[in-house]
Amino acid sequence: MNKALLVIDTQDSFFKTDYWQERDFESFKQNLAQLTQTFAQNKNPIVKILHAREDVEESPFNPQCGLVKPMAFLENKFDKTFYKSVHNAFTDTGLEMWLKRQQIKTLVITGIRTEQCCETTARIASDLGFNVEFVTDATLTFDMTCAISGNKYTAEDIKARTNLVLAQRFATIHSYADYQ
Repeated sequence: MNKALLVIDTQDSFFKTDYWQERDFESFKQNLAQLTQTFAQNKNPIVKILHAREDVEESPFNPQCGLVKPMAFLENKFDKTFYKSVHNAFTDTGLEMWLKRQQIKTLVITGIRTEQCCETTARIASDLGFNVEFVTDATLTFDMTCAISGNKYTAEDIKARTNLVLAQRFATIHSYADYQ
């Protein structure tokens, strides 16, 4: 057992954000559900990472709102849970120490949002010496408008950019089907 699946920020909080989009959610759910099933069958650990921000009262990411919990489709198949308050899953969480105690060498990155917490976690994991497998079709993101230029980017554009900057630098890029 030297591989772990990280399921990052796949939590109910996102349903209450102003940028939530249903468009790619069904395929994301199916891909991630299949991946978690495969990891559970192979007895590889599945690690839940939840984003919790107590410093922002009126936020769906504040634990007091009751939304900082895994999305229902995940069926609570987790071996370990960590809470984070920044974009990566390592800072102040104890994740790195736990992974090393479990002798985990490879991290399989999935979750929400592709270009934020998933990509940032992949970069930090690589810098910490882990092998990183980034499963882009088991990540989810949303269309965005650049605050500087006003240019609009689709979720597909953002995922393509993430693949571009991670591949052969910080991670190998995979599809959920690679694990079947």
